Amino acid sequence: MRTRRFIIAIILSAYSLCAGIMYSQTKNMGLFFNNTAKAWDGYTVFAPKQYTSTYLINNDGKLLHQWSKSIYPPGQTVYLMENGHILRSCMTKGQLSSGGGEGGRIEEYDWDDNLVWYTDFSSTTYMQHHDFKRLPNGNLIMLVIEKKTLAEIEAAGFDNTKFQPEIAQKGYMVPDYVAEIKPNYISGVGYTLIWEWHTWDHLIQSHDASKNNYGVPQNHPELVDCAGDGKNLPSFWNHMNSIDYNPGFDQIALSVRGNSEVWIIDHSTTTAEAKAHAGGKRGRGGDLIYRWGNPLTYGAGTASTERFFQQHDVEWVKPGCPGSSTHNMTCFNNGLGRPGITTNYSSADEFTPAVDTNGNYSPLTVGSAFLPVNLTWTYAGDAQNRMYSEDISGSYRLPNGNTLICCGTTGLFLEVTTTGEIVWKYICPVALSGPLYQGATIPPDAAHAGEYMNSVFRIYRYPKDYAAFSGRSLTPGGTIEKYTTGVDEKIHLPSSFNLYQNYPNPFNPSTTISYQLPQEGVVSLKVYDVLGKEIATLVHEKQAAGNYEVKFDGVHIPSGMYYYKISAGSFSGTMKMMYVK
Repeated sequence: MRTRRFIIAIILSAYSLCAGIMYSQTKNMGLFFNNTAKAWDGYTVFAPKQYTSTYLINNDGKLLHQWSKSIYPPGQTVYLMENGHILRSCMTKGQLSSGGGEGGRIEEYDWDDNLVWYTDFSSTTYMQHHDFKRLPNGNLIMLVIEKKTLAEIEAAGFDNTKFQPEIAQKGYMVPDYVAEIKPNYISGVGYTLIWEWHTWDHLIQSHDASKNNYGVPQNHPELVDCAGDGKNLPSFWNHMNSIDYNPGFDQIALSVRGNSEVWIIDHSTTTAEAKAHAGGKRGRGGDLIYRWGNPLTYGAGTASTERFFQQHDVEWVKPGCPGSSTHNMTCFNNGLGRPGITTNYSSADEFTPAVDTNGNYSPLTVGSAFLPVNLTWTYAGDAQNRMYSEDISGSYRLPNGNTLICCGTTGLFLEVTTTGEIVWKYICPVALSGPLYQGATIPPDAAHAGEYMNSVFRIYRYPKDYAAFSGRSLTPGGTIEKYTTGVDEKIHLPSSFNLYQNYPNPFNPSTTISYQLPQEGVVSLKVYDVLGKEIATLVHEKQAAGNYEVKFDGVHIPSGMYYYKISAGSFSGTMKMMYVK
């Protein structure tokens, strides 16, 4: 996943040469169809991964509401709360990098797009990433990475011959932990730390008897084997990408992409008990009380018994939806490394854990795998048109029994029935520059193979009677994607290159840089300090003719004078700007 250093938003604000001249209007984005007799009618929220706006649409693909005040792309999750507020994680330039799913900040905006609360959760030793969930008491649980040095890794008993080269290059590993925080709404910023659970406290290894955590992993499926399932280990070892909460069980589910598993832990523990192997409602402390998807990780299976393949978005079926009474779980199974196939494919999967109504899981015989053996339901497209998204993505159950899928790398949204019939289809029409024209080529993400610039991490659909919509004006507007008028728009294009003074100037913490292009070309826009050192590359891509605005965030740089320089073909220009903290 791509981290954009200092780029907050690049907004195409005026007229494009390609609009009405070069773009055909062959449908390739927006709504493709909506089977009103079979699709679950509600309102869908999504946040394009490369852009800063969050959108609410109806099943006809019409815009109902939009939040645009954040200066950060999502990092990665956005939720709509019952009070009409959105909670969104933000992709920031963190001081610690996971190499995927960057975050570091959570923001809350009210319906009118006012920022009512935020917190930064990032330092040189930890960083929030990917996902979080709001608990019934208003607290947030979130995924966090923490830095472990080479010395700490080796002391824990990891086999350094199994490290991928990046660990030696970086000099550290970033395992996951879970933090629970209470937002400080009085001041509108910050939090109180309530609870923590760390993977690092629940390790086992059979590599070196002289090191910590030594034991027989097959005898302890409640612990996490440092060897994983035998593959070489990356620095982003666990690579958790979703978190869910079951209030009836007081349990937390963690999607662990690095292990191709879901882990379930007991939330009823204290922080001290969460570090230990006893305590809490289940009496197991912070040890895993259930895991599923890849028995190889605890020595109880073979390649043929693996069911998850680097999945995303494992969550319980919500109350009132088919499958909830048996506590079923769904996920988007990305599908990397499925055995016996020549072409990767993804699937939306559902399974039924071996759990009773009180949240107690069937006892496990050492050497056997957690049940069930097989999936309860799956959808992967048809043989001629397999669904595939290498990363990101999500799927979950709707009240009518259908499943809503986000095939994230291509921005494809689907609603499918239990028989696999597609009853709603929409493709995200928003890229790095903002909403695209219908028929425009959706550019690939050069920084991430297989991903496109209209990618979306995950989507959710809310019922029309959801409390957030009570008393709101929800008159459908137009589509998010733009359409040409059929009128030649060349008369509206800029007649010359121009670079304008940023506004505001001086600025704190952000400012807008504007420029105009009279013709298509490769554009480079960079920021330098007074010594000529490059601070940020804001733009480096081919752009159509038009007027552009770029928002630059200076929160991570010291006060002082800076320069921004644009190059486009034979044109270049430089301007000064002042950052004052």
